[in-house]
Amino acid sequence: MNKSINRREFLKQSSTGALGLAFFPGLLRKVAPSDKLRVAHIGLGGMGTQHLKWFAALPDVEIVGLCDLDQDHLGTALKTLQGIHPDTKAKTYKDFRKVLENKDIDAITCATPDHWHAQIAIMAFQAGKDVYGEKPLSYDIKEGQEMLKNLKQYNRVFQMGNQIHASDNYHRVVELIQSGVIGNVHTVRLWKTGNPPDLGPAKVQRPPKTLDWDMWLGPAPYVDYIPQRCHFTYRYFLDYSGGVFADFWCHIADIVYWSIGPKGLKSVSSKGEKAPGIADVPNWLDIEYAFDGLNLYWTSQPPDVPGAAKRGIGAYFEGDKGTLLCDYGTREISLNGISDVPAITKTIPRSPGHQQNFVDAVKSRTQPESHLAYAREMTLPMHLGLISYRLGRKLNWDSENERFVDDKEADSYISREYRKKWKLV
Repeated sequence: MNKSINRREFLKQSSTGALGLAFFPGLLRKVAPSDKLRVAHIGLGGMGTQHLKWFAALPDVEIVGLCDLDQDHLGTALKTLQGIHPDTKAKTYKDFRKVLENKDIDAITCATPDHWHAQIAIMAFQAGKDVYGEKPLSYDIKEGQEMLKNLKQYNRVFQMGNQIHASDNYHRVVELIQSGVIGNVHTVRLWKTGNPPDLGPAKVQRPPKTLDWDMWLGPAPYVDYIPQRCHFTYRYFLDYSGGVFADFWCHIADIVYWSIGPKGLKSVSSKGEKAPGIADVPNWLDIEYAFDGLNLYWTSQPPDVPGAAKRGIGAYFEGDKGTLLCDYGTREISLNGISDVPAITKTIPRSPGHQQNFVDAVKSRTQPESHLAYAREMTLPMHLGLISYRLGRKLNWDSENERFVDDKEADSYISREYRKKWKLV
């Protein structure tokens, strides 16, 4: 049995997190070095640096690796880690493949642009590492399917970084919906306000010396370097992401999938217009989804329902006995003007924290709350909404086979061909 397997077995045997100490953080302040989960962070921009800070604060984690193909990001992240743990011995990497080759690393976090999420996760699974991966789960539908296939094959643990899932408010909303207090839910309305910025004119230039532009593009089509396509504003180009919609879908659709688990998606119809300037994602997007027994709507403006106008993001559940409106931190039930129903007791264990939940799951070899099978099912309608927008028409969906109904043009968007150099799995 090699060193890596021995260490994993030790972590499993010595863990108390899943059922005990995770709920009492004060008891976790002293953790033996041999019992610490050794984590490396891949992608160290804004969200990746946040990953670093979150995991650096967990007593049962040791950060042993930092990786980014932008040397400026990498240097800043190392200084951040040194400020938290001055005695850190974390190694730095330019190429994530070198991280995955290191058998002393137990798990990674991934906060790269969306078009790299799937390949990095799959290769991590194959290398025997568990993954905390940022949302959205993948760039396209096929990637999500391959991620789940490999997770099962290599018996790995995955948590998607939709951190709001860990909030007490979301847990309580699920309890209320599942209690039947508003009756059978037949309609849900989701929204997120905000539009892509005007990124100005495209100015092709030589990439910075500190950035590996070819690797940044990776599996996406090659284009000459334009600053607006890189780093944070990458999300406004369909080659890499899906704009405001893809950025926030997983945060608010999460409460729908958790509470009622929509099944039997039959059709999707999107309407929208392109963002201004050089971006090509939707400036606004309205989508209608038809599931078995449920109509779900996404809009870029609050719907015309009580209480929605004051919220920039939200979910409005319509049941045959009442309604429930929520956002990340608040909720309102329309029965008798109340915000909660005390008689409905807590039935869902509260989270010890989204990152701690992942660490506990790795140690106990169980799946965390936002596990891959759940995340993939919840993310799939996001992909369909963007495909309908790109084609400009309603699409019919075969949920059982995960194909469009008699529509080869739409099927061509289920996956895209990687650039040959960067087809790594």
